[in-house]
Amino acid sequence: MSDHSTHDDRRLPTDTADGLLLIISGPSGVGKTTITRGVERSIADSVFSVSVTTRAQTGADVEGVDYHFASDAEFDDLIEQGQLLEWANVFGKRYGTPKQWVFEQLRRGRLVIVEIDVDGALQVKAAMPEAFAVFILPPSEDVLLERLRHRKRESEEAIARRFAEAKREIATARESGVYDLFVVNDDLDRAISEAVGAVRSRRTGTGRGDRGSV
Repeated sequence: MSDHSTHDDRRLPTDTADGLLLIISGPSGVGKTTITRGVERSIADSVFSVSVTTRAQTGADVEGVDYHFASDAEFDDLIEQGQLLEWANVFGKRYGTPKQWVFEQLRRGRLVIVEIDVDGALQVKAAMPEAFAVFILPPSEDVLLERLRHRKRESEEAIARRFAEAKREIATARESGVYDLFVVNDDLDRAISEAVGAVRSRRTGTGRGDRGSV
């Protein structure tokens, strides 16, 4: 039996039995964070999993809202203690999903949303095959490259690296067999609606009526 199925006597009046882990992935520039937040707003019992990271906290970051910030030693301890559902090294900094918090929210019947890359999704699906995984695609490679340039955050060389990585990630996602749904972000409202509809169908289809409309 999965850890998150463990009986918990401390039930709340709002607790239900329709907990579901939702994985959302997609390359840089595809709009996955905007879609993630759109899904979170559209389903009332959803909660977003805040990652642990070793990257430095900036003045714009809020601890516990944007990330849980940890030192390299603290992150090592979390790995050693098996406290991370998944973790990855991204451009020299590590990011991970806190396992205990996720399982607690699933026990409460929540829709738990994790925004992670393909490698992280592979780790999570291996441990929790019942998780529902969505990958966000651009309408085309040309559109993705245009979106990366439009952000005006990086040099053309850096954009080229991100674009090459994005193409690799899309190919890996398609070949992995991990993702239950691919959503093309050609229209933001439509993409959010498609993702929300798929999540509600998944919960209803497993005998877990969706309570999430707002």
